[in-house]
Amino acid sequence: MATHQPLPSQSAPVVQRGIVRWLRENLFSSWLNSIVTLVVGYYLLTTLVPLIDWAFFSAVFTGAGVEACNPNSACWIFIQERFGFFMYGFYPEALRWRPTLAFVLFALAVVPPFLPLPSRVGRWAGIFGITGLPVAGYILISGGLFGLESVNTSQWGGLMLTLILAYVGIIAALPIGVALALGRRSEMPIIRGICVVFIEFWRAVPLITILFMASVMLPLFLPDGVSFDKLLRALVGITLFQAAYMAEVVRGGLQAIPRGQYEAAEALGLGYWRRMRLIILPQALKIVVPGIANTVISLFKDTTLVLIIGLFDLLGAVKSTLSDPAWNNVMAEGYLFVAFCFWVFCFGMSRYSHRIEKQLDTDHRQ
Repeated sequence: MATHQPLPSQSAPVVQRGIVRWLRENLFSSWLNSIVTLVVGYYLLTTLVPLIDWAFFSAVFTGAGVEACNPNSACWIFIQERFGFFMYGFYPEALRWRPTLAFVLFALAVVPPFLPLPSRVGRWAGIFGITGLPVAGYILISGGLFGLESVNTSQWGGLMLTLILAYVGIIAALPIGVALALGRRSEMPIIRGICVVFIEFWRAVPLITILFMASVMLPLFLPDGVSFDKLLRALVGITLFQAAYMAEVVRGGLQAIPRGQYEAAEALGLGYWRRMRLIILPQALKIVVPGIANTVISLFKDTTLVLIIGLFDLLGAVKSTLSDPAWNNVMAEGYLFVAFCFWVFCFGMSRYSHRIEKQLDTDHRQ
């Protein structure tokens, strides 16, 4: 009969924690990783350190005009002196409180979901952002009502114009995209054919061509005396272009819904529109939140193309200012400012979509 002998006592295993363990496991786990780490570290050290010194430590932040700038460091005085133009374009300075108030309303509509507030607050803020904000923003910025002085759209510009183009395009493109996605899956050949032709046509044409056609070619086909505002034509072109891409994103979500969900909805005796509104679309839209966010971010960046039709968005405002001979040496600072602004908004939209994903994540996973 075999006997079991106890094992000799051993000391507890050595537990490595802290930065040393992290470096060993992630950056120096093998000789190849060690070489790559050293090469990349050397490249970053020789590139980032001078860049940070140029942009922050040796940079000029205050002063009177271009004379205070140092040619060997960043001159952020340029941004400070032209900040109002970059934000509002040619909008009258005395009336800039109106778009500023619209910005505040925009923040009240999009910020609550990030704060620890009751869910109904975020829900009402979202409803206001979709319905009330476009109306209030148009009245404030355009004027002409309630005693507000009218401001022509040719004077709109800067970051204000970028946000208007992106926000209106997003709000209008989503419902149109949903309708197109449903139409493309329709059992009626005529409806399905119209939606397929619409989607494929707008997806096959570059946005820059659509903007050019809307601004230059469309007025040629209108009757004498009939004209549309240039900004309105750009908004229509951007909305229809983006709706085609949104339709394909939503269609992907509809195809991902199991057939059993459709059959269960039919078994409940629900009509087509009630099935879509109550059962199918909520699930499909939840699935495609990352795709919708990606499309929205792409739209926000594509708004810079309106420069070709004479609309001065944020990028156009900076480029027009750089044509001034007095500021011809601050091109890098101007484009870095534009890149930072776009990064802030795109990163915010990305985090917003992640927040929505977590709120809608109702799957029961272990």
